[in-house]
Amino acid sequence: MATIMVIGAGLGGLSAAYELKAALGQAHRVLLVSDKPSFDFTPSNPWVAVAWRKREQVSLPIAPQVAKKGIDFIPQGLIRLDPQARKVTLADGSEHGYDYLVLCTGPELAFDELPGAGPEAGSSSVCTLPHAEDCQARVAQLLAQPGPVVVGALPGASCFGPAYEYAFILDKHLRDHKLRKAVPLTFVTSEPYIGHLGLGGVGDSKGLLEKALRERDIPWICNAKTRALQDGQVLVDELDDLGQLKRQHALPYRHAMLLPAFRGITPLRGIEGLVNPRGFVLVDAQQRNPTYPNIYAAGVCIAIAPPVATPVPTGVPKTGYMIESMVRAITLNIQAELQGQTPQAKASWNAICLADMGNTGAAFVAIPQLPPRNVAWFAEGKWVHLAKVAFEKYFLRKMQQGETEPLYERLVLKYLGIDKLEQAADRTDKTSL
Repeated sequence: MATIMVIGAGLGGLSAAYELKAALGQAHRVLLVSDKPSFDFTPSNPWVAVAWRKREQVSLPIAPQVAKKGIDFIPQGLIRLDPQARKVTLADGSEHGYDYLVLCTGPELAFDELPGAGPEAGSSSVCTLPHAEDCQARVAQLLAQPGPVVVGALPGASCFGPAYEYAFILDKHLRDHKLRKAVPLTFVTSEPYIGHLGLGGVGDSKGLLEKALRERDIPWICNAKTRALQDGQVLVDELDDLGQLKRQHALPYRHAMLLPAFRGITPLRGIEGLVNPRGFVLVDAQQRNPTYPNIYAAGVCIAIAPPVATPVPTGVPKTGYMIESMVRAITLNIQAELQGQTPQAKASWNAICLADMGNTGAAFVAIPQLPPRNVAWFAEGKWVHLAKVAFEKYFLRKMQQGETEPLYERLVLKYLGIDKLEQAADRTDKTSL
């Protein structure tokens, strides 16, 4: 009997545990390790931040869900990994061996790289559920004492969608409270242009998102090399396309939500051959680490080089559909290895995203995720908002039931009303919602 250890219980980790157990059955042990006892649906965090959702609506306890599937669970964080000895040390001091390791740790949030940033200092975040709950308290203070707001993404950030979502959702929230007039809102991003998204843009993402910001009276600053948050101001160097200083901004703020750069988690950083200098796990086409081929990885913790250099550093996002594809490839490859076969499965690395904008939304399909692409499609409409609300409920219900099918693909296909992803590029009538 082999032990397959999965570290991390977010979208990638919990999906991996379910899929591996379904594929391997009782012949092998699947052990899930996480530094928290709950699965939190991260895409709902911008709604939590404005009190449109509560914790109990977007979070599930892990232990009872995985126990029903015969998956062992240890709610302890990773402290040390010894890949040569195939052993991990957890926060409670316990040591555990493995035959195969699947790293789905997610990122470490690098707020410390910018003075004054982060929930412990001067800005909010929607990266985690506790951060979103802290942001919710700060939004309540903003409603009581209106003032200027800065929303965006810091240098090195790779996940830009939630920044746009939060700006649009907060705009709607303020309008609902008849306070938008009293709250100037500025969008500040390290992207070279609006709608770049860390992907070099998708379809007409630039035009559509610029239009959406203009319609909501939200000015923006791109190529923003934010230097610090201090004395109630966000200090920003705006660079030109050559990376030279164009102008400096000192933006006053009563509330700021700024997404940070990511890096690999502390226990993995510095392990030669396993991670890059930033601490992200190196993987080949089969999601295996080249140095330690019994270690697989999926999700935000893996290393993906940006398609092109940008004046202010930006990373590459790992979307839900892409993560599910990685998990499926890992499952097939570990199953093949246990059967004495050579791993062959590859993740598709396509991107599907549903981004809420308060009472409307934006969606994109990028096949493959990085250019040049076979499909690059971007659209806006009320249907996206409705689809994301439905998807949240559907996803949480299926994760509670231990569903192993690719939920992103299935639900997006259902609500787009298409048989194949490629057809999304040609379909413009979404009235079937």
